[in-house]
Amino acid sequence: MSGKDIGPLERLINATRYSLQGLRYAWATEPAFRYEIYVLAIALPVAWLVGKSAVERALLIGSVLLVVVVELVNSAIEATVNRIGRERHELSGRAKDLGSAAVFVAIVLAGAVWSTLLLG
Repeated sequence: MSGKDIGPLERLINATRYSLQGLRYAWATEPAFRYEIYVLAIALPVAWLVGKSAVERALLIGSVLLVVVVELVNSAIEATVNRIGRERHELSGRAKDLGSAAVFVAIVLAGAVWSTLLLG
């Protein structure tokens, strides 16, 4: 049975399985991902308690979840670059640096959202 022959439920089950594999792999191999999950575990209940409205809670939680999402994309970029080759190359370094910069920007955004809503 080819990928074209499966039904929507089986496609959803497969996609979920692949996503969970990715999360397990990230947890097992990416220390930054684990740290961000620890922060998320603290941020979720805090956001629920300090958010004055559903919109504030969504912004607080969403900004931290965005960091996790960007970290996963950054890890995928790094894995792809490493698959291509371990030797140093300007473009490989640039790709990794840009992925890292994306994580940094997401963290700054989360900090700005939390600061604005908690201090403003």
